[in-house]
Amino acid sequence: MTANAHKSREFTGRHMLAIILAFFGVVIAVNLTMATLANTSWTGLVVENTYVASQQFNKKAEEGRAQAALGWTGKLTIAWGEVRYSLTDAAGKPVLLHGVKVLFRHPAYENEDKAVTLALASGEEFAAQHMPKDGVWIVEVDADAGLAEPYREVHRVMISHGALQ
Repeated sequence: MTANAHKSREFTGRHMLAIILAFFGVVIAVNLTMATLANTSWTGLVVENTYVASQQFNKKAEEGRAQAALGWTGKLTIAWGEVRYSLTDAAGKPVLLHGVKVLFRHPAYENEDKAVTLALASGEEFAAQHMPKDGVWIVEVDADAGLAEPYREVHRVMISHGALQ
């Protein structure tokens, strides 16, 4: 009778060392990847100095109440690669604007923020060519209406297929 003699492989210290090195190599690679992605994305920074921002809060709140007392209504339109803005007073009459700036801020990635200056298009409406990417945006509108401070509106909007939803 002939028997095939198989030499069984023995688990040695070298095998254990290779397994431990492979395990920790994967852990370190994943940690480095996550740290790199965290460093290149949104920093989480909202204000440079929280103490200074807290001291300015009451002033900004008062400015907001004074602006709300005007009763003005802004109309923002985003469609077909164009951004349009107009402002009406409490009686529904157009407010004469000297200029409009719109800042599109992405909630998670600062490098996608885009400032757009609108130009007088027709009548009292300002417009500019800009097509924001689909997704959620924070839109900050600063309209110069001849007041001490610009008339300011901030909206969180959803853009889908290039149009405001």
